[in-house]
Amino acid sequence: MKIFAIVGWKNSGKTGLVERLVSEFCDRGVAVSTAKHAHHAFLGDRRGTDSFRHKAAGAREVLIASDNRWAVFGSGMEVGLRELFGKLSQVDLLLLEGFKSEDFPKLEAYRSETSVEPIARRDRSVLAVASDVALNGLDVPVFDLDDTGAIADFVLANCRAAF
Repeated sequence: MKIFAIVGWKNSGKTGLVERLVSEFCDRGVAVSTAKHAHHAFLGDRRGTDSFRHKAAGAREVLIASDNRWAVFGSGMEVGLRELFGKLSQVDLLLLEGFKSEDFPKLEAYRSETSVEPIARRDRSVLAVASDVALNGLDVPVFDLDDTGAIADFVLANCRAAF
């Protein structure tokens, strides 16, 4: 199973990008599951939540984790992060949303309205940025945030084995 993370600050477009990527990968015949990092307690998979959106986009399973709780939606199971990932069924790609402090290859979602410095300026594990504005002075490729096809190509070319 290959793994790749989509990271970014709050309201940077991560969930929408993950949602579009899941659909794109499914259209390409890539079996994909997602895992989402949560900074808070969560109640479960409900309409409108990020995990619900991932599942609706076509993810076979969705893992959501915070410091004190985790859940896998889609298979029904109830641990370190890699152990949690090991609870998922084998797929071609495990697409992470968040987990920016973990050591996985990453693409940053960036929106100018966040008014925060891009993570890519200080984190070498961010291999590219998908942005709604031109970003100068970065040492990584910058994609248009809405160019899902090009971003999907980059993810597939740069993901790595999960274990």
